[in-house]
Parts: sequence; C-alpha cells; structure tokens
Amino acid sequence: MSEKREEFNKDNYSADSIQALEGMEHVRMRPSMYIGDVGVRGLHHLVYEVVDNSIDEALAGHCDNISVIINEDNSITTEDDGRGIPVDLHKKEGVSALEVVMTKIGAGGKFDKDSYKVSGGLHGVGVSCVNALSEHLKATVYRKGEIWEQEYERGKAMYPVKKVGDTDKRGTIVTFKPDPTIFTQILEYSYDTLASRLRELAYLNKGITIHLIDKRHKKEDGEFEGETFHSEEGLSEFIKFLDGNREPLMKDVISFEGEKNGVPVEVAMVYNTSYAENLHSYVNNINTHEGGTHLSGFRRGLTHTLKKYADESGMLDKLKFDVSGDDFREGLTAIVSVKVQEPQFEGQTKTKLGNREVSAAVSQSVSEMLTDYLEENPEDAKTIVQKVILAAQARHAAQKAREMVQRKTVMSIGGLPGKLSDCSEQDPEKCEIYLVEGDSAGGTAKMGRDRNFQAILPLRGKILNVEKAMTHKVFENEEIKNMFTALGVTIGTEEDSKALNLSKLRYHKIVIMCDADIDGAHIETLILTFFFRYMKELIEKGHIYIATPPLYLVKKGAKKEYAWNDEERFALMEQYGDGAKIQRYKGLGEMNAEQLWDTTMNPEFRTLRQIHIDNGVEADRVFSMLMGDEVPPRREFIEKNAVYANIDA
Repeated sequence: MSEKREEFNKDNYSADSIQALEGMEHVRMRPSMYIGDVGVRGLHHLVYEVVDNSIDEALAGHCDNISVIINEDNSITTEDDGRGIPVDLHKKEGVSALEVVMTKIGAGGKFDKDSYKVSGGLHGVGVSCVNALSEHLKATVYRKGEIWEQEYERGKAMYPVKKVGDTDKRGTIVTFKPDPTIFTQILEYSYDTLASRLRELAYLNKGITIHLIDKRHKKEDGEFEGETFHSEEGLSEFIKFLDGNREPLMKDVISFEGEKNGVPVEVAMVYNTSYAENLHSYVNNINTHEGGTHLSGFRRGLTHTLKKYADESGMLDKLKFDVSGDDFREGLTAIVSVKVQEPQFEGQTKTKLGNREVSAAVSQSVSEMLTDYLEENPEDAKTIVQKVILAAQARHAAQKAREMVQRKTVMSIGGLPGKLSDCSEQDPEKCEIYLVEGDSAGGTAKMGRDRNFQAILPLRGKILNVEKAMTHKVFENEEIKNMFTALGVTIGTEEDSKALNLSKLRYHKIVIMCDADIDGAHIETLILTFFFRYMKELIEKGHIYIATPPLYLVKKGAKKEYAWNDEERFALMEQYGDGAKIQRYKGLGEMNAEQLWDTTMNPEFRTLRQIHIDNGVEADRVFSMLMGDEVPPRREFIEKNAVYANIDA
C-alpha cells in the first residue's frame, strides 16, 4: 500500500510531488494506491488501519482492550484504552497533534522510534487515509483527565480540536462512515470478514482483548451479535484453531517465543495426517502472502534439524532416494510471526519480507525449538520421521505421475484432452474456458458458446477430493490431468517440486459452471479446493471465476424474465400478477443453448463471481473443514450458511 507512495516519491522527487502526497486530495484522487482497491477489500481495510493504531498502543504496553462496533448505518466505531492521541499543539504545524494525525498523510507516532519500537500496518498511512475516504469521521480522546474531540468531513476538520469535558478514563474513540462517492460498489461491512481479522490479531498479540459488536443484528435475548477474541497462548492457540479439523500426529504444539539477534520471533507448528503444507507468516501483524526471509529461515531451520535427527536415528538408511525439503513439510501446519523495526517489503504485492537479518534469527529459533522437542519427545520424533519417509515415497510416485501428465501434454494431439472444445482465439488474455459439470451440460454449453473465445471442458461427475488424497493420486486422476493439460499449466521444477509454471497458461478466465443445487455447490467446492491446494497462484492472480446460472424463468404470455434468487422471483411474480408461470431450473441441462448463452455465458449480461483470497489463513481452515474428515464442524458450518436447504420446497 504505502510502498507505492515511496516508489512515486523516488520517481518524482520534487516539492510539488511531496505537497501532493501530503494532501488528502491525493488520497481521494488515487484511493487504490493507499488501500488496494475501493471494493470489498478496501472497505474493510479502513477498519484495519484504525485498529492498527490501537494494536500499536498494545504492542507498546499501553492498551489492553479494543472494541470494534459495526453501527446500524454501516459506520464503524473503534475504541481502545490506550494513552489517547496527544492533543497539545504541534509546533511545526501550528495545530493540535490530533488534527495533524487525522489530516496529514504519514504523520503518526509510528515514525517516532521512542514512542513505538515496532508497529503494525505497512508505513503509517493510517487513520488520516481513513479520514480522507470517509464522508464523516469523529475522533474523541480521553487523555490526562480531559475529553477532547474533533469532527471531519471528507478529511477536512469542521472545527478546531476542543475540550468537551472531564473524565477518569483514557483512550481513543474513532467513528467513521465510508464515503459513498468513493466506495460506489459496496458500503456494507461483512461481520465474518472483520471477525476473521480481529481473531487473527488476538492470536498474534496475546493478552489483548478485542470485542466485535454488530448493532445491525440482535440475538433472541435482545443483545447485539458479537464476539470477544482473546488468547493467552498466542500462536500455539492459533495453530489449534487452524488445525481443529485435522487429525494431529503429535500430542502437543511445538512452539518458540523469544528474541534472536534483536528480532522478536514467535513460531508454532504441528504435524497432522493430511498431505497439505500450510505455512502462514506475519511481519508486524501483516500476513506476508509471498513469504520472504523469515519463511526461508523457518524452512532452513526445520529441514536442517529434522534431517540431522533422521540421519542420526538411522531411519533413512533403507530409503533408496534422497529426502527433499518438501518431504519435511508435508502435513505440517506452521505459523511464523516476527516483529521488525524497519521492515523492507518487496514482491509483486509488497508482502514479501526482504530483511536479510531475519532469516538467521528465525532459522536459529526453529533449530533450538525443534532440537529440544525431539530430544524430549522421542515417540513424536519417530512419528514425524516416519511421516517424512512416507512423504518422500509419495513424492517419488507423484513425480512419475506428473511426468506422465506432461508426456501426455506433449504426445497427445495438440497436447489437449479429447473432451476439450477449444476456441479459435490464440491470445490467452482474450480466452476463457468453462469447466462444466457433466457431459449433458457440456454439450449445451458447446452449442451455446461463442467459439471465437470460449472453450468448454466437461468434467465427469465429482472430481477427486484433493484434501484427503495423496499427491500422486491427485496427478493420476483423469479429470485433474485433463484440467492441467487443457490449461497448459505445469507443476514442479528442479528447485521446487510444488512450483506452478503459468508461462503457458492458455486462458486468463477460468470459469467454473455447475448446477445451482447442492450437488453443484459440492462440485464447485471440490474444484476450488483443487485450485487452492495445487494452483493457488491462479486464484491470487484473479483468473478463477464462478458462473451464476439463473434459478427461475418467470413467464406470462410473451413476457419472460429470469430470476437468480427467491427475492427476484417474488418481485417478478408480483410485477406480472395472476397467471404468471414459473420454471425452476434444477440443472444447466434443463436450459437450451440459447438460454444458457443469454443468462450465463454472454459477457454483456452474465454475472461472474471472481474468486479471491481475503484471508489465506481462514481460507485454509474452511477448506480443511469442508473437505476433511471431521464431520461435526462441517455440519455446523453448513447449518449456519446453507442457502439451498429449502430450494425445492
């Protein structure tokens, strides 16, 4: 986010550009430069920016409680019991420090190393950015026995900071309402999205209590919906939450917390019976999706220590091929969290840590932690090494299966599966492929499509559940092989057997098109699980979509309209009046080619839902719950979120 500001500053370093960057007008003119986008993610990011200030107070040891309230009008109120933003006169600016913090980009206590040793967020664009993108914001400060406040409209102060009373409490309250002229697509906050991030922050900063209250919804007892997040164990507790739907291989979570080479490091890890590797890393509470030096340090420490133990135990003696780093991470869930005073971020989305000193700090921490654990828990140590050996054997088999997939790609006609009906366009950016459930719907889609740019790949029934399958079984599966070869994507390099090669990706839109019923939803989830576990980069780059076929056709005489949900159906029935007839589409095959094109495939009228990952940790947990072995949490989730329960009533 703010790194883009720094690049702008380097390229246009002049008084004018500095003035532009400091002005709130620049934030309003280029909001995506500061908060990523002005859609769902950007809207929620506003909340995180304000909460980051409170978290910084907690990291500095001055705050224990934070509250986030979603108000009835979808405005947000955050409150903490920290020291309160200073209100005295700022010498340089000539106004209250509160007004400076609220109206000057980059003017925060975070830049004062005496105030904060480390801070969350990327670089203190912070609450002033939120102010600029809000139609109204009110800040109330409880500090040194006095209450102070100031209000703003679209980032501009409505009046000077004023004292409004006396108090025996302390802290800061910020209430803001996002500007509808900026956030034109959506202004409604998602409770679940905010809950996921606040829960994450509670685990990453143990001892802090974070309350989430939703005043839009009341429970049966009259209280507002809400949750309280608090963790005494930190990452160990986070691991238990994440791995709650997997079967553990060991009795305890392995964890470390301490400081190495001046870098605070916290690590927690556990092995389970799954075949997936789930590594999550954080720097100053930021989820570093692209990894970086802290993650490479973790991998090096893990591989070196486990390899040394396995060699000394003699358990690898009978293995006829080498064990790789990947083998030590199969079935591993781990979280690495570091606090860095001046983090250097790089990578495509500026979430890859570049500080070299962090790698050695994490590697040493992991090595010490694992060495102690393996010595004190010989049975668990033996179980882990046995898991590694099985992983190595499976990887060896998977390599052969993968070679078969790639040989098939080269040797088959045009390298493409026989069921694929390809398009004539050669430019991948203009091409799209529909992954269609079943041959019947596939046939209709082939007739209804635009052959110039739309390809169709029918999938036979429900594809393999990759969450519960060994890697080589995944690559041996016929439907999955067809998807790999049709997309032109390969997996595995000499350096990284799980690396994805997208250089020959043949379609930039990959559309999952299934029936609008329970079976269709299950197939969608199976396909999404496959993409999440084996082709996550396709999701991250925005290539994966879900088609939304209509549920109903409402007709009366010559008039007819489609409805995508019950609300639209009822509205059309009311509009058409008596004599309206309803056709319920239970499957894609019930539509003819023209209807399928008109409603679901025509770019002018269709609705495609683009899949993106807001929170990788939560996505990992949900996929393991929905597609794993544990039934009770899955049943609870479905009961809470079911949308098809009465669809045929």
